[in-house]
Amino acid sequence: MTMMNQPGPEAAHKLLDFVNASPTPFHAVRTAAARLDKAGFQKVKEQDDWEKNIKPGGKYYFTRNQSAILAFTIPQGWTPGAGVSIVATHIDSPNLRVRPVSKRSKSGYLQVGVETYGGGIWHTWFDRDLSLAGRVVIADKNGNFQSKLVKIDKPLLRIPNLAIHLDRASANDFKFNLETEFVPILGLIEEQLNSKEGETKKKKPQGATSIQDNHHPALLSLLASELSVAPENIHDFELHLYDVQPSVLGGLNNEFVFSPRMDNQFSSFCALEALATFASSSSFNVLEGNVNCIALFNHEEIGSVSTSGAESSLVPFLLQRLSPGSAAYAQSVARSFLISCDMGHAIHPNYTNRHEDNHAPLVNGGVVIKTNAKQRYASDAIGSFVVKKLIEKKGGKVQEYEVRNDMACGSTVGPFLSKIGVRTVDIGCAMLSMHSIRETAGSHDVQASINLFTSFFEGFSELDKSLTVE
Repeated sequence: MTMMNQPGPEAAHKLLDFVNASPTPFHAVRTAAARLDKAGFQKVKEQDDWEKNIKPGGKYYFTRNQSAILAFTIPQGWTPGAGVSIVATHIDSPNLRVRPVSKRSKSGYLQVGVETYGGGIWHTWFDRDLSLAGRVVIADKNGNFQSKLVKIDKPLLRIPNLAIHLDRASANDFKFNLETEFVPILGLIEEQLNSKEGETKKKKPQGATSIQDNHHPALLSLLASELSVAPENIHDFELHLYDVQPSVLGGLNNEFVFSPRMDNQFSSFCALEALATFASSSSFNVLEGNVNCIALFNHEEIGSVSTSGAESSLVPFLLQRLSPGSAAYAQSVARSFLISCDMGHAIHPNYTNRHEDNHAPLVNGGVVIKTNAKQRYASDAIGSFVVKKLIEKKGGKVQEYEVRNDMACGSTVGPFLSKIGVRTVDIGCAMLSMHSIRETAGSHDVQASINLFTSFFEGFSELDKSLTVE
């Protein structure tokens, strides 16, 4: 008998909280840092002297550019040259971003110029309740400058569809121009003219860092109000559009997660939760073995090439600072192992022919090992074996995914990071509607991923001792 209205797994509810608090990579880093702080991690900075600050038995994290975060735990018996067990994910997702000069108006409407980021399913952004979040550079009362996060919790923007009566062909063949027909509306021009913020004033000479002429005064005033500063104290920003509809559990038995940004905040949350929980357990202080690490990167959706992306110096610098000297560094690389975790494609009941017959993962079917002969994924037999053994220890399930020969294959942070020389495997959990503004994942897969990462942190170094690869 089917049981309805099940509350859903506890881990899935925690995932909802993480995603709802994290509309941008900046917010995801802040949310992750708060979780690590709660688990007793100590924040360090890249410019610090780590030889003085990093000690065996310690728990640490650092951030770069507010948009990537690495956390790691040092075992009691750690020495330079020891391996590092890394779970790597990314926290960016396809979205729309406000242009440096966004002020537009047409036919009585205030519009905001935006640029597409990543490979989104852009038609899903029409007729959604959108708002803004990101970071803003402000001047404080002392004349110093700070980068502050902002999240406007109200529907603010909308990209309206054209009524079918004005374009009958769109019912069967919906096409639109991303530059001219995909511009959000912010409000009505007369509303700005009648508002205090829109009153005509004598303009003061603007400095090079002023952005007052680049954006609608009403938008700048709203940001200023959120940040408790004057509009003229806003000097720059990076603002992302996001859907204000919160992440929820759904389906007959709450077996689904209906949410934005499942790719790849789902994996990022699971890695974070596994490390934070493990580092707070009694096992942490008694186990020897590898340094355990999570790396949550930015910019995967556009190639990972940035200071905060997977192809940056973040992981190599971490390995070098933990094992100074060329010999110790080489030993550490050889002893390390990296799990690249990114969401995968579940079999779609309406499009079953888009999957290879024997590689059709199911939502809530367990962790998926992703393989590609062209190395679009970094998995090989060794990595696949390791993941299966780790999952086996927790009583979990494993699925396999390979793309059809007549279809192109996506990629992940795995191939970039494997170039360091660290053994790498690509995994993920199966989901539907990847890169839609609202995606669908499995609520039971959350705990399955956490279990794998926990098994990895607890026991990889011992498993590695039993594995011989010439």
